[in-house]
Amino acid sequence: MTAGARVAVVTGGSAGLGRAVVRELAARGWDVAVLARGEDGLAGAVRDVEQAGRRGLGIPTDVADRAAVEAAADRVERELGPIDAWVNDAMTGVFSEFLDTDPDDFERAVAVNFFGFVNGTRAALTRMKPRDRGSIVQVGSALAHRGIPLQSAYCSSKHAIKGFTESVLTELLHDKSGVTLSEVDMPAMNTVQFDWVKSKLPKHAQPVPPIYQPEICAKVVVDVVERPRRRTWVGGSTVLTIVGNRLATRVADWYLARSGYSGQQTDEPGLTTLRPNLYEPSNAGDRGAHGGFDSRARSITPQTWAIRHRPLVYAGAAALAAAGIRALPAVVKPLAKAVAR
Repeated sequence: MTAGARVAVVTGGSAGLGRAVVRELAARGWDVAVLARGEDGLAGAVRDVEQAGRRGLGIPTDVADRAAVEAAADRVERELGPIDAWVNDAMTGVFSEFLDTDPDDFERAVAVNFFGFVNGTRAALTRMKPRDRGSIVQVGSALAHRGIPLQSAYCSSKHAIKGFTESVLTELLHDKSGVTLSEVDMPAMNTVQFDWVKSKLPKHAQPVPPIYQPEICAKVVVDVVERPRRRTWVGGSTVLTIVGNRLATRVADWYLARSGYSGQQTDEPGLTTLRPNLYEPSNAGDRGAHGGFDSRARSITPQTWAIRHRPLVYAGAAALAAAGIRALPAVVKPLAKAVAR
């Protein structure tokens, strides 16, 4: 093992956001194990890690299979060393109204999206807690706080992850454990998910705009891995969704009933439809991190910049507050004299 090596595991790291997280970890000096099903994507992710000068390990794994996840974790520790960080990101989906969704498809999506996180968290904690160190990051979503039409299985899973994470977090705090558990809630992203999701929609599925490139979201995930925070909201749309739903749930219900169907479909030409990956890998080759919405995806936003540069933002806010306090006498004295007259 390389002296001083830090070892991370990323589930769903062969494509999309997970692939961007793998690249970001490697760029920051981590050795990375990738757990996913598609062999081409796994091989590509390992190449990315090795090209960054780090050790990569790809392990074909269905995260809904608890025994397979445990076996993968054992292999990581044998071949790379003790796991320092575990990022749960693997996901799949079904686009259709609830009653049109095959019950088996619904249960399969929940098995991957929710129980995959449960299995990954258990595997990580089993190894980290006796060592009293380690970082676990759950990749959540704005849809963990607000359900939308046509994605009942996905929204159910993300809500469940939120409750599960809060429960386990309080147990770790009770035990005064050195292991950290964080949730990072994401906006809509430009990933291949929308090409290989199982869909009954009449048009091609799309992320609800605004759309973000996965790389800026991956940077925040790795920031949280390295400097853990319990909860992080990524993207202005995520903040607006969560806060807006808390303040005006009925308005959100009405708005999504009117716009939620059209907002998740597009007539945009040139988009690819791949074999759904719900039960088996799509076998579409190595798809990398991006989907088909590069022309509309944002590469940087003020909100993501601010959460990645909190010390600078806090310092700026403190400086503005201090300047305001210093300016008060110049404002108050003339007012006081005017009142005295």
